[in-house]
Amino acid sequence: MASSSNAKHKRIAEEEEEEEEEETLEELEGFDDFTLASSWERFISEIEAICRVWMVDGPKNLVEKGAECLGSQKKLYKVKSEMKHGTKLYSIEYYFCVSNKGKASFWDDDLHDLQLSFGVSDFMVIAPLSASGVVLDAPESTKLLSSVAIALTNCGSNWPAFVPVHDPSRKAYIGIQNLGLIFTRRFDADRIGSHVPIRLMHLEGLYELFISKFALYSVDFSASFFKVQFAMKLTYRSPPYEPDDEIASVDPEVNESKGDIVSPNRIKTHWDDDCPWTEWYSAEDPIRGFELVAIWSGRMFESSLEMAELENASSFDAGKWLLCPIISPFMMDDSTWMFVGFASQIRLLVSALDMSFEAQFLDDFVSAENPASDNSKLSTAIPPPTVLDRVLKEIFHDGGHNSHHVERDKKHSRAIKGAPLESLFAQFCLHSLWFGGCNIRAIACLWIEFVREVRWCWEESQPLPKMPSDSTIDLSTCLIHQKLQMLAICIEKNLSHDTHNSTESVDHTPTGKKVDAEADPFKEPVKDETGSYLRSYCHQDSEPSTSSSFKHHDYSIRSPDLQKVDQVRKGSAGVVRSMMLLHSYQKMHAPYTQDAPIMTEDMHEERLHAVEVFGDAFSFSGQLERDILSSDMSAFKAANPDAVFEDFIRWHSPGDWENDDTEGCAGDGNNWPPRGKLSQRMSEHGNLWRQIWNDSPPLPVLEQKPLLDPIREGEKILHYLETLKPHQLLEQMVCTAFRASADILTQTIYGDFKPMKTRFNQLYITLASNLKPLQVDNLPEKAELIGDLRRLCLVFEHIEKLLIFAASIHRKLLDVPRLSEAMFSDYFNFYLPKMGTSLESICYDQEFKTKQLVKMHERDAVASLFPPPTANQSWRKVLSMGNLLNGHEPILREIIFSINDRVEDSHYGSSIPMATTEEIQTHRMYIQGTSNDLWVALSVTSWD
Repeated sequence: MASSSNAKHKRIAEEEEEEEEEETLEELEGFDDFTLASSWERFISEIEAICRVWMVDGPKNLVEKGAECLGSQKKLYKVKSEMKHGTKLYSIEYYFCVSNKGKASFWDDDLHDLQLSFGVSDFMVIAPLSASGVVLDAPESTKLLSSVAIALTNCGSNWPAFVPVHDPSRKAYIGIQNLGLIFTRRFDADRIGSHVPIRLMHLEGLYELFISKFALYSVDFSASFFKVQFAMKLTYRSPPYEPDDEIASVDPEVNESKGDIVSPNRIKTHWDDDCPWTEWYSAEDPIRGFELVAIWSGRMFESSLEMAELENASSFDAGKWLLCPIISPFMMDDSTWMFVGFASQIRLLVSALDMSFEAQFLDDFVSAENPASDNSKLSTAIPPPTVLDRVLKEIFHDGGHNSHHVERDKKHSRAIKGAPLESLFAQFCLHSLWFGGCNIRAIACLWIEFVREVRWCWEESQPLPKMPSDSTIDLSTCLIHQKLQMLAICIEKNLSHDTHNSTESVDHTPTGKKVDAEADPFKEPVKDETGSYLRSYCHQDSEPSTSSSFKHHDYSIRSPDLQKVDQVRKGSAGVVRSMMLLHSYQKMHAPYTQDAPIMTEDMHEERLHAVEVFGDAFSFSGQLERDILSSDMSAFKAANPDAVFEDFIRWHSPGDWENDDTEGCAGDGNNWPPRGKLSQRMSEHGNLWRQIWNDSPPLPVLEQKPLLDPIREGEKILHYLETLKPHQLLEQMVCTAFRASADILTQTIYGDFKPMKTRFNQLYITLASNLKPLQVDNLPEKAELIGDLRRLCLVFEHIEKLLIFAASIHRKLLDVPRLSEAMFSDYFNFYLPKMGTSLESICYDQEFKTKQLVKMHERDAVASLFPPPTANQSWRKVLSMGNLLNGHEPILREIIFSINDRVEDSHYGSSIPMATTEEIQTHRMYIQGTSNDLWVALSVTSWD
């Protein structure tokens, strides 16, 4: 009973306690907590809440949530938040690093100014949202820094916090960092913008400035010894190019004696004077100069005298050299006016193509009263006649190669259906790029005068400059170039015909050519002294005639057959060995024959179209080639008076002659006559070849009518050039301009830069594929075509810029090829994201800062980039800093002084409840500046 009573009383007591707790909670729910009542405390709470969110998320999640990336190497990120305190708005920014490479170096280029100045990693900056972005009131800055420090302490974070103070130009900061429960680090930075004290211009004075921050008693710094860790970074910049410094060292007496010959001692006035593009434009040097960074690190100094000695030391004593090119702004800006080169001018040519569809004839753009010229603006002005005459002279007369034309490229260039670089039409296109701003009216005017010059050459029988006059047409080129090439051949044939008519005798030198008897006959051109081209069909084992009468001026040979002494053999190129005529005991002679008529691409298309129209009603070889076959048969009859149709087939088409199996050596007299028969197709009744044989008279080549009428074909070509539609001209000009410009740029010498070579080969492929729509009759929609061509111009511009950069870096670092290749590779990777096809300008804010380590054996060559100052440069500067490099003082000096102390060996060790003997950095000073500017950042660790 007692036990049950006790349990009952216990249960009642617990219920009463629960009721009392519920009453207490009800009272608390209605209680107002005044611990966060002040605005300052609420402000601290807001900062704390923001910091806790950032701490929970961590760096990786913050990056995923859209943290802003700072720096090109994507190591430093920033997140930002805003808050209000009273009537003012503040921004709080958290900077954090994301890197798996460990602790960054002192001199990492991607470090934030505060990271470099105070040696911190992650940090916070709180600043007012105002025009200046700094706190101008000292009490406010102190209160703001304290608020952040309290919030970070409540969060358990050791992030350093900074507040910008004073005038923005001073770049002044104050900061604090809690290092656990024992240590606190305080930061302070300020700047002297002018009138730097002379003592602080030298290392000795800066060393004593640092010592004064922890020496708590009056002491002579020059006589005292403090072990101070020291690191220094000196930045040198190569002197800028100054035209006044380049004096042409030419002896006037030497010039007078040598006429127009320029002395080799003359200094070039521009960096790209010997580059292949300099004939057309002068490119701005993409490399403005070089920055050399010399680094001393990890050294210990004990007195100011040692600092004075270091200031007089050579830059060659530095532990590390780093070199970086200074890139011109035009390399980074995609604005059309920033870069002038082939790409920019071809872009204008594409605009002219866009306008060319507005008229049917080129004269419409030149005429003042035509409707097409109504759209012309001031930018479509035509240059004066003097300029036009000069350009035509350069196109037709300067540097002409005539028949000695040699095409430079190769398979990549030939894939683009344009004119070869040295050809007449390619020179016209290149000059058009720079003529009158490459507008449609200027191009039309230049083309009309160009065609007039071509007609003059035709009418006066003058060789066409810069055009090959051989008997072949390059069908891989554009149609205009083919027409001009054929016109050059017609002019050559006219000259040969006139020469032959005025000459009573011609000396011929027969030649023979061996071909396989089972294959198709091979035709070898043979040129006699009159300039006419002849072909000789020579069977296997053929040999030139040894008859002494072959060289008679009547171009005839008396038959060696005594039974046929009255027969006259004409036009023989030599005896075909091992072949005898069927009906006479004579050796077969190979005749001189005419070349097949040369044809341009459009002529081939016309003949193929004729074949399609006729179908199978006529044999292609028997009908369309009738004139050629008849000429060959006449020449064969003249060379072999006793020949029959079967003899011609055995020589011309061995495949249509079927030999008997028992036939022996045809050259052996015992086996004469040769035994065999014609093939089935040649034996058919009414065979067209036999009809042509019967109708063909025995005439040597020189007595035959030419297969090609040069006068008729020449006039047809000129008619084509004079009536060419504007868009047809501009389409071929665009293809040729791209091809010729690429061929010029590919001659650039830039060393063994593999990325550049790969990109240039890809450029040819890109050009060939994107220019194919211009080579078809049915063009795509004009807007689409012009858009594609403009994007192609942008791709070309990127490659052109890279090539100019490669040429510049190669020649400047010619003695250190490893450095030049490494720098180009760095810049190529930096520039690669820009190499798209978007027509919008892509202007990057970041600068190219990648530096390359200079090895010891390369330092002399790199130092030559900093030549001693000239007389002009010397008087402009008053040298006030040491560590000169070839007479040049550094443009920027950065120094880090620091001192470490063991906790147990210093005043920091008294009454500290810890057993560690770890060293801590008690003082650190970062100094940056020149003789006219000094910025000092100090951090001090104290025990609280």
